[in-house]
Amino acid sequence: MDNFRVNIWSDDEYTYPAAYGFVPNLRVYMHDDNAQRPAMVVVPGGGYCMVVHTEGEIVAEEFFKRGMNVFVLTYTTDITTSAPLKMQPSSDLSRAIRHIRSNYKKYNIIPEKLTVCGFSAGAHVCGTLAVHYEDIVDVKYDVSNRPDAVILCYPVITTGPLTHEYSVISLLGRDASEEELLYFSLEKQVSDKTPPVFLWQTVEDDLVPVENSMMMAQALKEKGIPYAYYAFPHGRHGLSAANDRMRKGDFGEPYTFEQLNYAIENVKNGTAYNLSDDRRRELLKQFGDVPSEEKNDDNNSADNAPMINEDVALWPVLAEYWLRSLGII
Repeated sequence: MDNFRVNIWSDDEYTYPAAYGFVPNLRVYMHDDNAQRPAMVVVPGGGYCMVVHTEGEIVAEEFFKRGMNVFVLTYTTDITTSAPLKMQPSSDLSRAIRHIRSNYKKYNIIPEKLTVCGFSAGAHVCGTLAVHYEDIVDVKYDVSNRPDAVILCYPVITTGPLTHEYSVISLLGRDASEEELLYFSLEKQVSDKTPPVFLWQTVEDDLVPVENSMMMAQALKEKGIPYAYYAFPHGRHGLSAANDRMRKGDFGEPYTFEQLNYAIENVKNGTAYNLSDDRRRELLKQFGDVPSEEKNDDNNSADNAPMINEDVALWPVLAEYWLRSLGII
C-alpha cells in the first residue's frame, strides 16, 4: 500500500484566520498496482471543533480492503469557536474532490466513481456539499465537485431543534441568521440534483438525535433520490467502522489532530485568534498542561473502545452492496 499526505490548498489560496499554520490535506491510501479503482473520501467528525482520528485510518482501511483507493480529509475546524467556519469545510471537501478527479491518473482512480463518506459533523460536511455543490466555484480545477455517492454515518443534518448545538455554533457562530440556518439545514435543501445517499445511525445515539437521519431519509424520498437508510436499535454515537480494530481501541495514527494541536498551543501561549476570555478558560481547563498529543494517545486504548452490536458491524457490508447496486464498485 502507498500511503502519503497531500495539501489541497496552496498558502496563497487558504486564508482561514484560525488555522495557525495548518493547511487542509488528504492522507492517501493507494493500492500499489496500476489498476484504476473507485475512490472514497473519508470525512471524520468532531463537532466542527476538531477532526477525530477514530473515524479516519480505520475507515480508510475498511474500504481499502474492499478494493477502493481511499483518501482521509483533514478539513478546517475551530476548537476556539472564534471564527465561524461557514462554507470553509465544504469548500475543503469540494477542493479535495476536484483535486482527486483532476489527478485521477496519479491516484489510479475512476473519476466517475467517487464516494464521500462522512461521520457526525463530517457527515454534515458531506451532506452540505451534496446539496450545495453548485454553489462552490473553484478557478483552479475545471472538473465536477459532485460526489457520485454519499455515505452519511450518524449525521448532523438539521440546524433546527434536534440539531447538535455545538456543531452549529462552531459552523455559524452564536448569531447565525435565519437564512444561514436554513441554508445549512440539509433536510430542507435536498433537490432532484442531489446524489444518491446511504444513511445509518443508532436509535440510541446519545449525541445527535436519530431524527436527523430520519429527516434526511424522508427528504430524499420526497425528491425521488435513490437512498438506503438503516436505523440500528442499539449503540452509542461514534461507532466508526464498527469492526474488530475498533473493538480493540486501535484507531490508527492521529494525524487528523494537526489543526487542533496548533490551536491549543496558541491558546496556551495567549496568541489564539479572536479568543474570548471565557473560551480560553474552558480550553485551558480541558487541556491543562498535558500535551494534546498525549491526550489523543490516551484514546488509543481498548479501555475506551465501545461495545458494538453485531448488527451495527454490518454497515460497511451493507454500504458495499449499496455501492455495487449503483455501479460504483
